[in-house]
Amino acid sequence: MLDSQYCRTYSTGMSEAARKFQRDLNSGLVALVLLGVLAESEEDLYGYDIAKRLQQARAGEPLFKEGTIYPVLRSLAASGWLSSRIVPSYSGPPRRYYRITDEGREVLAEWRAAWRDTREFVDQFTGSSELMDPTPEDRAS
Repeated sequence: MLDSQYCRTYSTGMSEAARKFQRDLNSGLVALVLLGVLAESEEDLYGYDIAKRLQQARAGEPLFKEGTIYPVLRSLAASGWLSSRIVPSYSGPPRRYYRITDEGREVLAEWRAAWRDTREFVDQFTGSSELMDPTPEDRAS
């Protein structure tokens, strides 16, 4: 799913094994991230809007290229987790705007829980837990 040139640029200084791991990891996270972005938005978003939000979140260095998100958006819409509408544009081709559906919100809740469980499990063995921000439960104790 990731552009090979981008992976080489993004992963400068990483071993080939580390670059492959990053590509594999990213390919599984794109749908989760896209559902999350759309769930947080109060308005419909089109692909370029989403790509810019992802870029801003990483100070200009998104984990995946803009072109990567379009096939995933189409797949999420085909699954019924996003609705879309096409709006004419005065500055180019028509834009397809996306909104998360109620079913998409349910899937996102399940995926967030799976991600949290996976992250916690991996952190037990990689020593990464001290790098994470404390959860609200951790702060309360």
